[in-house]
Amino acid sequence: MGSKYGYCLVCLMVFLPAMCYSQDFTYSRATYYGSPDCLGTPTGACGFGEYGRKVNDANVAGVSKLYKNGTGCGACYQVRCKAPELCSDEGVNVVVTDYGEGDNTDFILSTRAYTRLARPNMASELLAYGVVNVEYRRISCRYAGYNILFKIHEYSRYPDYLAIVIMYQGGQNDIVALEIWKEDSKEWVAMRRAFGAVFDMANPPKGRLTLRFKVSAGQTWAEARNVIPNDWKAGVAYDSTIQLT
Repeated sequence: MGSKYGYCLVCLMVFLPAMCYSQDFTYSRATYYGSPDCLGTPTGACGFGEYGRKVNDANVAGVSKLYKNGTGCGACYQVRCKAPELCSDEGVNVVVTDYGEGDNTDFILSTRAYTRLARPNMASELLAYGVVNVEYRRISCRYAGYNILFKIHEYSRYPDYLAIVIMYQGGQNDIVALEIWKEDSKEWVAMRRAFGAVFDMANPPKGRLTLRFKVSAGQTWAEARNVIPNDWKAGVAYDSTIQLT
C-alpha cells in the first residue's frame, strides 16, 4: 500500500457537511490505495461493488480493526493528518467500504480521499509520504435524498438463494442484524451475515418479503414491510423508505 502513483487533480474540499462532535479523536496512521483511477477497489470486503468505489464522491476507505467483522461497513469517519505544514484543518470525511491492513494503519484511503487531507497545492508532497500520522472520529453519515437501500447481491439465485447488501446507511450507528418474516410460520428468521454488509439465506420465503434490521444504539429494530417484490432480481436495489439519523 501507499505506492507512489500519479495523483488525481481534484478540488480539495469536503463534501459532507461540517457537524458538531462530542467524540474525542483517536490517533492512528493512514495510507492510500495505489489505484490509477484514484478510487477504491471494486471487490471490497464489504460487498458494495461499484457503490463502494464511488459513494461519497469516492472518499472511501478500507479499515482494519474498525471493520468489526463487517459490522463496520458503511460507517463514516472524519480523518485528518498530523503534519501541520501539509495537512488541512478539517481533513476528509470517508465511508468504510473495504477491509485493509497497511503499515500499522487503521485507514487505507482512496487516493482521492488521501489528497483531500492536504492543504491546497500540497497533495503531491503528502502523497510522497506514503503513510501519515492521523487522528479520526466517528461521524454521522448523511445521504440527502437517499433512504437505506436493500440491494439484491449479484450472487443471488432466484428463487433458491437470496443475498442482500445494505447501502446508504445513515447516522452514526451500526446495523448488527437482519431478519426476514416467514408468513407461513408467523416468525422472524435471522439472515446470516455472509461477509461485510451482505446478509444471505438459502430457500427464502416466497411472495413479497418484509425485512427488519437491528440498530446498535438501543438494540432497536426498524421494519420495512413488503420491501422486496416476489419476483426479485439479482442486481436490483429496493428502497426501504427508512433512513437512520
